Amino acid sequence: MSQTPAPAAPRADHQQSVRLRRRAEARRTGGSILFHAFALAVVVVILYPAVWMLMSSFKESSEIVGSVSLAPTGGGFENYAKALEGIGGISFWTFVCNSLILAVGSVVGILLSCSFAAYAFARVRFRGRNLFFVCMIATMLLPFHVVIIPQYIVFNELGMINTYWPLLLGKFLATDAFFVFLMIQFIRGLPRELDEAAVIDGAGHPRIFFSIILPLMKPALVTSAIFAFIWSWNDFFGPLLYLKEPGMYTMPLALRLYVDQTSTSDYGAQMAMAILSLLPVLLFFFAFQRQLVGGVATQGLKG
Repeated sequence: MSQTPAPAAPRADHQQSVRLRRRAEARRTGGSILFHAFALAVVVVILYPAVWMLMSSFKESSEIVGSVSLAPTGGGFENYAKALEGIGGISFWTFVCNSLILAVGSVVGILLSCSFAAYAFARVRFRGRNLFFVCMIATMLLPFHVVIIPQYIVFNELGMINTYWPLLLGKFLATDAFFVFLMIQFIRGLPRELDEAAVIDGAGHPRIFFSIILPLMKPALVTSAIFAFIWSWNDFFGPLLYLKEPGMYTMPLALRLYVDQTSTSDYGAQMAMAILSLLPVLLFFFAFQRQLVGGVATQGLKG
């Protein structure tokens, strides 16, 4: 009795499917390689200025201007020693303290005033609430340069020029519409049943705000604090406009002192101070990074 040979069609179909699967895997591998190469190129472009600044902080001033090489050949840590000594008879730590006064004051003022304003817009019913809300949002569309001259005239008449008041007063009056809007949107996402239960227990708006809303606003407060600190620390135009004495200068203004168009400029010390000025911002961000990420992760959860 003769055996019937197995049909060749199933074997051919199996080989064809294997070839198709290998081709698909090759396409995915090739696409993954291209994507990672593109992402690496983007990272190099983005990080190059930071790497150049870091390497320049170890170079002499003559090497920084007109040089395309990243590797330093001289200078070492001398630039950091010059930066820590300060400039113009003013200590480096004076500039740091001035920047901290403005940054911490801005954070405190924004968290206090903007949280109060956000609660009023989100939870309190009063006449003209929608109109005031629209006016507040409209200020976000108004360029800062439009109000520079009127603000300067007002602060000059009040005798506040060459003080920190023009840079801090608005922070305590909820003039930063961005942070108010951010907190309003967060409060609107909280269940109103919490407020209603507190009202049944006899709580008023102050008790509801401090005992219920404010503890739940921690993610929004941390986010606002991070942005407020970074924006205030890096602000250059505001201190340049209102501060006249070098002893009151902040870190961005101190960096400008190293560049003199009429004499020798110390670019090496300037780069070193720029690196040192980044450290408080990085420390502040990493200190609150977990709260920021945790707040973003819980945005989709509803109680």
